[in-house]
Amino acid sequence: MTTEFPELRALGDTAVTLRFGAGIDPAIHARVLGFARALEAHRAELPEVVEWLPTFDSVSVYFDPAVADPQATMDALQDIARRAGAEARPGRRWRIPVCFEADYAPDLAELAAAGGIGVGEAVRQLTTARLRVYMLGFLPGFPYMGGLPPGCDQPRRATPRTAVPARSLAAAAGMCAIYPWESPGGWHLIGRTPVRPFAIVDGEAPALFAAGDEVRLQAISGAEYEVLDREAESTGLARERFLERDGN
Repeated sequence: MTTEFPELRALGDTAVTLRFGAGIDPAIHARVLGFARALEAHRAELPEVVEWLPTFDSVSVYFDPAVADPQATMDALQDIARRAGAEARPGRRWRIPVCFEADYAPDLAELAAAGGIGVGEAVRQLTTARLRVYMLGFLPGFPYMGGLPPGCDQPRRATPRTAVPARSLAAAAGMCAIYPWESPGGWHLIGRTPVRPFAIVDGEAPALFAAGDEVRLQAISGAEYEVLDREAESTGLARERFLERDGN
């Protein structure tokens, strides 16, 4: 059976999911972001819409059933989706400092060995990769990033940890992520960053990353990590310092 996209799926009487393809793929994700952008532009025409959530290949739209005519809402959403193009423009570009030393990356040596490379090569691959933020989930501000280098791509750990240190850079099953705070987790811990992925900052969204952003990693020493971490604890780290400028 052939599926025609976008595919609509009702989620009870308060939401609908529009699916733009199957799998984790930049082209599919560009359609997801294109629809989300179009929905923002047409929001005034849909007062019943409360919020929407983009994922790898779909967008779930939540609406107020006391205001909405569900069928009319679904028809309007499908029309917007069919007219929306792919969002080709990248989001913000970040350069995030990460310490890859053993005390901060307890699984990096094992991960690299499983991929047939050394730790130095693993760090080289990670710091030259361009990671794409596909969605936020699991924890507030937790970015699911694609583009993990082949040499660092392994399945999840057989035994999850009960406590992953806050701001750990982790990898599993082709994805990379940063834990906003201490949490259980089954991904491989391959580094740690002093940058807070989720923080209450006046005038800014609490989540640092957004779907469509691009992330590059920059290796720092343990001493540099400690200096930045203390600064973050005392005065905070201005987010602008980690934004890449055009041409950089």
